[in-house]
Amino acid sequence: MKITISVIKADVGSLAGHHIVYQEQIELAKKILEEAKNNGLLIDYYVFNAGDDLELVMTHTKGESSPEIHGLAWNVFKEVTEKVSRPRKLYAAGQDLLSEAFSGNVRGMGPGVAEMEIEERRSEPIIVFAADKTEPGAWNLPLYRIFADPWNTAGLIIDPALHQGFVFRVLDVIEGKAINLKTPEEAYDLLALIGTTGRYIIERVYRADGLLAAVASVTRLSLIAGRYVGKDDPVCIVRCQHGLPAVGEALAPFFTPHFVAGWMRGSHYGPLMPVGLKDSRCSFFDGPPRVVALGFQLAEGKLIGPADLFEDVAFDHSRRIALQMAELIRRNGPIAPAILGPEELEYTGIKETLQRLASRFKPEK
Repeated sequence: MKITISVIKADVGSLAGHHIVYQEQIELAKKILEEAKNNGLLIDYYVFNAGDDLELVMTHTKGESSPEIHGLAWNVFKEVTEKVSRPRKLYAAGQDLLSEAFSGNVRGMGPGVAEMEIEERRSEPIIVFAADKTEPGAWNLPLYRIFADPWNTAGLIIDPALHQGFVFRVLDVIEGKAINLKTPEEAYDLLALIGTTGRYIIERVYRADGLLAAVASVTRLSLIAGRYVGKDDPVCIVRCQHGLPAVGEALAPFFTPHFVAGWMRGSHYGPLMPVGLKDSRCSFFDGPPRVVALGFQLAEGKLIGPADLFEDVAFDHSRRIALQMAELIRRNGPIAPAILGPEELEYTGIKETLQRLASRFKPEK
């Protein structure tokens, strides 16, 4: 039996600005998904938050892009917005719901989506990553290191099942085109693309024999709305062990924080800090950007767990480094490289400022 894991998230309002999801929002989401489980639509579910984003993990047999599952998620976000966020005057209520009516699929409507349909292996460990105050391109470096860097993933050398490499499906979110690149043969070509994190985004990773290994959300809200409506706050699912990178190898890239786009008003670079669920709340300069990692075992579609993987004291060191990086880059204030480039700021209020000043620019004498 094929099992589908659907991770769908949305910012539908938060407590104290862009800080954290309100507990009543989580409880209502659980209630709606429990009804869907009792009615046979879902096998299992888990609800949590990454900063100010409400995250739904759902397992079922409906396949990817199912109108029933996407409709369920849309209904959760609408109900939470109307029954909790707006009555409580939570900040940015319904921010990621860019349409009034569901059209059969939440892709392109605001919520972020990562889904994979798989045949469960003898043992099926998965990690659900969820980030806040950043964009889908934030996964590019970690996914490359997990599946293509032998300095990170010893299994690429040691495990014969990994030794043949992986295929990365990269999406050009500007042109709406995709390309498949195989590592290690095309590693340099892959790196030439994914360094431009605002345009070329790793969407899926397959083992050389075709086994699906990872899926990431790629929606960019600014490209949908044509204006800044909040950073995309992506999600990602990674399968582990038994011929795939180990759980520890999948977590290792986050031990060394890297700079990602987003942070305050979606307009700054900041370090991606790995945190446990209890610390998934953004404060300093609306950040720094956070990432949580929940480990599950799948058993006939049942979600066993989760293990709060970044709660480990081993990542205390990573958090200290991230805070040092945050302090350093904030010294630049509104000056590059702390602030994003003009192609990203085009979707913010900077565009209006430039238009207002345009007539005052005169040819240099």
